[in-house]
This record gives sequence, structure tokens and C-alpha cells, in this order.
Amino acid sequence: MGDINLDASAVYQKYDPDNMLARIHELPAQCEQAWQEISQFKLPADYAMVDKIVILGMGGSAIGGDLAASLAFSESRVPVTVNRDYHLPASVDKKTLVIASSYSGNTEETLTAFKDARKAGAKLLAATTAGELKNIAGKESIPAFIFGYKAQPRAALGFSLLPLLGILQKLGFVKDKSADVAEMLKVMRGLAERINENVPTAGNPAKRLAADLHGKIPVIYGSGILADIARRWKTQINENSKGWAFYEVLPELNHNAVVGYQFPAALKDAIKVIMLRSPLLEPRVLLRYQITGELLDKAGVTHEDVAGEGSSALSQMMSLVLFGDYVSYYLAILYEVDPSPVAVIGYLKDRLAKG
Repeated sequence: MGDINLDASAVYQKYDPDNMLARIHELPAQCEQAWQEISQFKLPADYAMVDKIVILGMGGSAIGGDLAASLAFSESRVPVTVNRDYHLPASVDKKTLVIASSYSGNTEETLTAFKDARKAGAKLLAATTAGELKNIAGKESIPAFIFGYKAQPRAALGFSLLPLLGILQKLGFVKDKSADVAEMLKVMRGLAERINENVPTAGNPAKRLAADLHGKIPVIYGSGILADIARRWKTQINENSKGWAFYEVLPELNHNAVVGYQFPAALKDAIKVIMLRSPLLEPRVLLRYQITGELLDKAGVTHEDVAGEGSSALSQMMSLVLFGDYVSYYLAILYEVDPSPVAVIGYLKDRLAKG
């Protein structure tokens, strides 16, 4: 950890001038607000008559779609997929609901794919704060869920997940999630009391895990409802901590990744595997977690389990999201970097604009 003391409030003031910590604190309240707002949102009745749903998004605006699709997987009578690309699959047609999710409203991949969806005659829906997407929706009378939460897109997860979940519920593709949302809010708030910055490192598992990851390459394992939570951890470490991170999904990783533990031998001391777990996962997958841990032990690679909380899938998922957000934040402080800006992405966008 060097000279950085995560129990000293001064380090947060020094390295977090844009107050990303406040956005993490607000995540439960943000989710609650988003759920209340989507409950008042009206949808055309014929949107329930589609045979597939495609959610458009990139980065922080896409992860909400991933989590919504995971929750819909075992309930929805129609497939729900996320499209991270400039163009759509040829299967998109008039029986498809295409939801464009872009925090800024100016994400070029999302806008290009949305134009494809219009040409295909798909039913359209937008979720954004502003930008070109909002303008298009207004001009063409496309239903749009407009929200005003100000943050980095990745810190607005409540407004990219809960509205999508509410839309799926309104259209009858998933059951009523009100009780699950209520439990999720309680679980998240209880967890935050145990891992926030005011809880000393000795009794704070998020600070301790960040310290263990400091100077290492995190590799996050997940499965089922936690597969995209592993992706979330990976991207939060990339963007908040400015660090390398990777993720893998069980059971697929048991058919390839486990064979690669051997070389390069020097990496075994540079990697730490985090296994995200839930009792809701397939029992055979949970057995695979155990055996995979044994293989990591044999390879000399350190690993640690982090378990979700609550009884519902939504609580399990979002408790792990919140835990991972705190870990990535503390890791940024240990690296002595501001977690908010993503200058490299800004550079990339500027270069793209110049062609």
C-alpha cells in the first residue's frame, strides 16, 4: 500500500476532487429514484407484441442492458440481447423492440445502430439525458425515458438498469420486481454501512481486497447472473483505478482458461483471481468454482471468493456491483489517481472525430 492510508480522510479529498465517492454512496438512492421514475413512464401497448428485444449501448450505458438481460434470461418469453456495435444483426425487423441506451445521447456506435433500427422498421425506445438521441426521439415522436442524473456514465448504473427492468416488467416480459427492488435497496444500504470509507481497513473487506489487488492484475470470475457482474468489476477497475483487469465466465473458462495457468510462470505472482459467488448459481457450477480454486492453488495463483447478499437475484447482483465499485475506488486511491476522468477515452474520441 505504500504511504497511502485508506483510513485517512485527507487522501479522498486529495485524489478525488470530482467526488466519485459521492456517486458510489448515491447508488442505492439512484436506483430507488430510477425505479420511481420509470413507474410513471408510459409505453405504447403494441410494444408488448414483439418477438425479440435488442438493447443498444456502449461502456457504462451498456452494462445496465447486460444486467437486465441476465435477469430476463430465465423469465422472458422473448430473447433480450445487448448490441455493442455500429450495426445490428439482420434479424432485427418490425417485430423487434430496439432500446437505445446512451447516457450522453451522442455515442456514435449507438446512434448508428439506432438509425439501422429505424430503417428496419423496428419499434424504438430511447433512454438518455440529452444529446442527439434525445433530439431524434423528440423530432420523430419516439418514446424516450429522459433522466437528469449528473455523473460519469459508469456511475449512473441505476439509471441504465432499473428503467430497463421496469420496461421489461411493464411489457410483461418479467414478473413484478417491486419486492426484489425493495430488498435490493435494503441490502445495498446495509452493505455500504460496512464497507464505506469511514469503516477502518481492519474491519472493511472492500479496503482489504483493494490492498491485496494493489500492484496486481485482477482477473474476475463469474457465472450465470454474475457473469456480467464480473464484466462490471473489470471495467470499473479499468476506468476508476486506471489498471489492467480481465474477466472470465464459468463454466466456459473450465474448457480453456484453466489450461493456461502454467505460463508465463512469472505471472502467477502478479495475478489475483476474484471469484464472484452466489448460492443461486447452478450447483454444478458451484462445484466447478471449488475445483477451479484447487487448480489455482496448484498453480500458485492467489484467489479469493466474494459472495453476493440477499435472497433475490437482483440483490445478489447489485450487492456485488456495489462491493466492486468500492474496491475499484479504493484501488484508485492506492494508485494515487483521480478515479473520475477517463482522459484516454477522450483522446480516442477526439482522434475519431478528426478521422
